Amino acid sequence: MSKPDFKTLGELKKSDYISRGIKDELRANLVNNIKAGKNSFEGIHGYEYTVIPELERAILSKHNINLLGLRGQAKTRLARLMVQLLDEWIPVVEGSELNDDPLKPLSRYAQELIAEKGDDTPIVWMHRDERFAEKLATPDVTVADLIGDVDPIKAANLKLSYADDRVLHFGMIPRANRCIFVINELPDLQARIQVALFNILQEGDIQIRGFKLRLPLDLQFVFTANPEDYTNRGSIVTPLKDRIGSQILTHYPESIEIARAITEQEAKRDARNEEQVYVPSLAKDLLEQISFEARESEFIDVKSGVSARMSITAFENLLSTAERRSLLAGDDKTAVRLGDFMGMIPAITGKVELVYEGEQEGAASVAHTLIGDAIQRLFVTYFPEIKKLEKQNEKSPYDDIVTWFFDQSDFQLLDDLTEDEYKKMLDSVTPLEKLVTEYLPDLEPKDKYFMKEFILWALVEFQKLSKYRMTDGIRFKDLYGSYISGL
Repeated sequence: MSKPDFKTLGELKKSDYISRGIKDELRANLVNNIKAGKNSFEGIHGYEYTVIPELERAILSKHNINLLGLRGQAKTRLARLMVQLLDEWIPVVEGSELNDDPLKPLSRYAQELIAEKGDDTPIVWMHRDERFAEKLATPDVTVADLIGDVDPIKAANLKLSYADDRVLHFGMIPRANRCIFVINELPDLQARIQVALFNILQEGDIQIRGFKLRLPLDLQFVFTANPEDYTNRGSIVTPLKDRIGSQILTHYPESIEIARAITEQEAKRDARNEEQVYVPSLAKDLLEQISFEARESEFIDVKSGVSARMSITAFENLLSTAERRSLLAGDDKTAVRLGDFMGMIPAITGKVELVYEGEQEGAASVAHTLIGDAIQRLFVTYFPEIKKLEKQNEKSPYDDIVTWFFDQSDFQLLDDLTEDEYKKMLDSVTPLEKLVTEYLPDLEPKDKYFMKEFILWALVEFQKLSKYRMTDGIRFKDLYGSYISGL
């Protein structure tokens, strides 16, 4: 829809424009989207049958909304996407601080201007992208910031008495009239500041320094809160919670497929990087599985949560590790290797809150444990389970690989291997080719070498082989061969 060209109140009155509140706008446009089968929350994955239906019901009910969930669950993203449900353009009295509707003026300025100029009152058009206001709740937020205060400079310039309501300076909330207003991390807002929101939510009037103003502000409030904050830093006072129409619980992705879709959508990856670095499908699954393992780990504080940002930044680090390695080796193109996963440890350690046991282990050690747990979890989806106790004389699919390492004195996957050298080293472990061909006959040729390295790491995790991290790479050996040869 192009911007309307009406410039005065008189022209607006002659048009077919109908004034309506923001909650009516949201509701009407959502109804149209539902009828047309259009997704109103494009780019949100995993909430199709949980959060989004509840959010749509809240909008249809014209409720103010509280999105309650751990960090990295797209709460703010959902609030911002609600802007797309607003009318594209709305008329505003020109010069108005409160985005006054020309047909329903709210402020004294707009009312006096319309009384003076009538149909010649100038109007401007406001795009929906401008109708979003956001405030992060911090302990230093004041009532003056949100609601308003007396402005002594305005009083002096206009030579007005402090008894005149024209000396008021409106805060963020009145200035967001006819907009979506988001308060992030609501429990961090001091209780006395939360109290100041009561009348705005329910009665539609505000008080500033003794001025009782009947301002029925037209707002769609969206609050976000983290359950952790209820005990650590504060809480939402009960009367305020009572005035919020719908509380909607968000959650983390429930499957690797959904998690992958989110990571690939959000990760910053330029065209050059995409051409240079190939990422095997298993590598993407493994990266997401690390986050799933972290959310169940005994070393990590479950209440704090493990943000989806961990997978996103870890993916970016993984790509950068592979890219840097290929640049140093002089390769034009490369594929991600399992050894590259060591390069994303800084992205993991910076995103998790450790409990006491985790602190004792150390953040880097916990990250290595998570990678190992993820490898174990995914390995059994591709190959037969490795049993802890095996019957005597029972043949295992992995015996040939273990025997190969028993006879091999030294096998190293160095960090600076070129692509050809890396493939040659893995091809030298001949039983790997047989195992992959037998159990994964349809595997993409490009993914084969990552799978071969994955098998070696898995055999280490299941205590069939041993692995040593050196300064310039990784050495794989059998568990007991070196000890026996020493004897």
